[in-house]
Amino acid sequence: MITQLYCENYAFLLFVIGILGISLNQKSIIIVIMSLEMMFLAISFNFIFFSIYLDNIIGQLFALAILTVAASESSIGLAILVIYYRIRSAISIELMTLTKG
Repeated sequence: MITQLYCENYAFLLFVIGILGISLNQKSIIIVIMSLEMMFLAISFNFIFFSIYLDNIIGQLFALAILTVAASESSIGLAILVIYYRIRSAISIELMTLTKG
């Protein structure tokens, strides 16, 4: 049986991996977006687990809203990166500071 401590540790591990992916990576914007998505997944996992544990549906609704916003953020971010790659022929965090407007 899956215990409460197991689920909390799993969500915490996902969140820490996401934070490390953002903080340790200074080159690729794709890895930063994936790490951000992993952090959203960890938060949603906590909401879903505690919703089941407390027998309340509100946590599941929050998780659905978080995943919806995360999916739209990811698709818009990737569309911006495709346009940026077509203009500059490279995707790098250092070159992103040159973009104005």
